[in-house]
Amino acid sequence: MDVNQAKQEHLLALKVMRLTKPTLFTNMPVTSEDRDLPGDLFSMLMKSDPSTIKGAEMVMLGEMLTLPQNFGNIFLGETFSSYISVHNDSNQVVKDILVKADLQTSSQRLNLSTSNSSVSELKPECCIDDVIHHEVKEIGTHILVCAVSYTTQSGEKLYFRKFFKFQTDEVFLEAQIQNITTSPMFMEKVSLEPSLMYSVTELNMVTSEEEGESTFGKMSYLQPMDTRQYLYCLKPKAEFAEKAGVIKGVTVIGKLDIVWKTNLGERGRLQTSQLQRMAPGYGDIRLTLESVPDTVNLEEPFDITCKITNCSERTMDLVLEMCNTRSVHWCGVSGRQLGKLSPSASMSLPLKLLTSAQGLQSVSGLRLTDTFLKRTYEYDDIAQVCVVCPFLSPES
Repeated sequence: MDVNQAKQEHLLALKVMRLTKPTLFTNMPVTSEDRDLPGDLFSMLMKSDPSTIKGAEMVMLGEMLTLPQNFGNIFLGETFSSYISVHNDSNQVVKDILVKADLQTSSQRLNLSTSNSSVSELKPECCIDDVIHHEVKEIGTHILVCAVSYTTQSGEKLYFRKFFKFQTDEVFLEAQIQNITTSPMFMEKVSLEPSLMYSVTELNMVTSEEEGESTFGKMSYLQPMDTRQYLYCLKPKAEFAEKAGVIKGVTVIGKLDIVWKTNLGERGRLQTSQLQRMAPGYGDIRLTLESVPDTVNLEEPFDITCKITNCSERTMDLVLEMCNTRSVHWCGVSGRQLGKLSPSASMSLPLKLLTSAQGLQSVSGLRLTDTFLKRTYEYDDIAQVCVVCPFLSPES
């Protein structure tokens, strides 16, 4: 999803591409017999197609590689890499270019930019390139926010953003089973019993029109000292998927149930203890933004709305402190009592602030204190806003 914030033509163009391995180009061979009406027409076309393999034109896989057309699927534990390019499409020299790339998850906002300093100028037909990386450690919706601010030759400050949304809601489990006996054994059953929060899909079957067939064949024998891999896909159930406080505490994903027979027909069974995964680090409490303006006027108050969620298993008594920074000044009383917040509960918090500097500014300086345990949680780089001067004309 792409969203341009300014309703005007920009001098710069932003391109974002996920860096993944290309795939082999596939085609669908079309054949006919010589006595049919087309004759050898289809065969000649396949031979002249540059994407086919010479001498093996009827093979679906070709020699060409296909680049990814979208962000595709991103899985838990995978490293997300993306290429960001800002190109000057105009015939003007653009100044003070600042490119920021943030990743918004369900619990936090991460700055992925390799450099937070601005580029002094960008000449026509030149570009600024950056490659970002992030190891995916959380389940749920991820939004890559790419923001660009710059100054034109006339002194006008412009700003736009693009959003790229992808989902990570699957956990893959691989179980390796080895026969350490001196005789072969027949694997009668290897299944994963998921925990209450998850549903499981077994990926060890090949589904045909009639029935599913095991990837290991009809006779599932395991020879001495041989190893076999079983793969399962787990997804949070719909009633738990949107509850970050619940999913956060789920480290148990299920247990394996293994049944086998020896060469003399003796039956054996092994059921593992509950398998554990590393829970994503949401922390005891998280703060996210529900609404924030993209562009604000210099030294004019504007409103934002924050959402506070208690991800712990205890009730909190919260106090809000608002700390001013060099460019961001909060309006209202600091040290305000927010009251008690039950486990997994949330509250919306409207706030007002103003900025004293132009350009792309970071909203920071919020602090929450739990008076029960005397713990303090600080939140910086909550969001970015573009600050413009309403009295500055393009000709000035």
